[in-house]
Amino acid sequence: MKELIEVMAKALVEHPDQVHVNEICGQQTSVIELRTAKEDLGKIIGKQGRNAQAMRTILHAASTKLKKRVVLEIIE
Repeated sequence: MKELIEVMAKALVEHPDQVHVNEICGQQTSVIELRTAKEDLGKIIGKQGRNAQAMRTILHAASTKLKKRVVLEIIE
């Protein structure tokens, strides 16, 4: 899941070297923290949050296959 978010985020931003993804695993739930450069934050979120929502939808579909819940946190 971590690699999936990292690939999507790097494709959206202007500074892909500043994309950092951290995964915190639990028994049933994992939290994925996504950090980018401040000027790329708007590109990750998108207009009205559409990019962020699309990333969460893809993540949800992939995590359903693993029978695990994954939450995406976008951090400044």
